[in-house]
Amino acid sequence: MPKAVLWDMDGTLVDTEPTWIAAEYALVESYGGSWNDGHAHNLVGSDLRASARYIREHTSVTLSVDGIVERLTAEVAGAMGRDVPWQPGALDLLGEVRACGIRTALVTMSWRPLVDIVLAALPPGSFDTVITGDAVTHGKPHPEPYATACRELGVAPADCLALEDSATGARSAVGAGCRVVVVPHTVPVAAIEGTVAVTTLEGAGIERLAMLAGFSGG
Repeated sequence: MPKAVLWDMDGTLVDTEPTWIAAEYALVESYGGSWNDGHAHNLVGSDLRASARYIREHTSVTLSVDGIVERLTAEVAGAMGRDVPWQPGALDLLGEVRACGIRTALVTMSWRPLVDIVLAALPPGSFDTVITGDAVTHGKPHPEPYATACRELGVAPADCLALEDSATGARSAVGAGCRVVVVPHTVPVAAIEGTVAVTTLEGAGIERLAMLAGFSGG
């Protein structure tokens, strides 16, 4: 069994990617520009400041990078404040992992104000550490977010199982040395060395995921 399970948030723990995309459309259109799903899908899983720079480069939005992040975050936070859309099976798996005594981390590119809404909707102590996009120098796909989580947990990356929904996040976790299970959601994820894929977390179970990721007999 892994010594720790590291969770991505958007698209893996919570079904927020459609809300992020809707916020991008609204922002760009408010500046008289046009947006499309191709652009939106390029940003899935990315560092928010990198996404904001992309929006500035490809549209007529003139807000600062941090201004874009803050506006998008506010839109998504407003929707999340009304209802947190959990991904199928995510809460059951998280509860099972905690019941097994396995340590946990949330590793997300969302900024802390949005993350706090999700944490408030979970049982206290669901995560031993939380790494947010506004607390790292280099966001996903750089290894820093996952490497930081492993360091804070005091667990070697090879003993950690990371759960991700995007190629960007999976590369970050693989780069840090973690074993990775990918659960594609908004966009397809091509095969990435060092990862395995499942279609859903619903009914998956930590033992099965650990086996798929190579922990049993490894």
